[in-house]
Amino acid sequence: MSKVSIIMGSKSDLPVAEKAIGILKKFGIGFDIAVASAHRTPARVEELVKGSSADVFIAIAGLSAALPGVVASFTVKPVVGVPVSGAVNMDALLSVVQMPPGIPVAAVGLDRGDNAAVLAAEIIAVNDEGVRKALVAYREEQAEKVIADSEKVVADVGC
Repeated sequence: MSKVSIIMGSKSDLPVAEKAIGILKKFGIGFDIAVASAHRTPARVEELVKGSSADVFIAIAGLSAALPGVVASFTVKPVVGVPVSGAVNMDALLSVVQMPPGIPVAAVGLDRGDNAAVLAAEIIAVNDEGVRKALVAYREEQAEKVIADSEKVVADVGC
């Protein structure tokens, strides 16, 4: 069973989705992935969302980035929106964060498929001890990397 459903507005969003996939695999979280456009295939979006047993949706889209909101309109499960950078970044970003009352979408930064997956994992971890432990280990790895980076910078500068 997929715990996370990743829906991309177009195939060109795959590099952003791959960031999410890497994190989900690291945490051992099952996922599925599909391409469905909020504007060009709205019936497909509805079918994917309503037919999904996923606990969390990650919706990735650029340009007008309507996909996260459309996904949210078809479910009461959490939706994490990932705006994709492009010629006019603010359009995608604002489309994800400026949702009307009652239909929230959690938003991460431009192209931050990795953060979307971490947020999805945090949501799943509320009821999954294994994912919770994986998140704690992930945070520890991040802290260790920052400390190692600091030590390298100090050594490189010669302090």
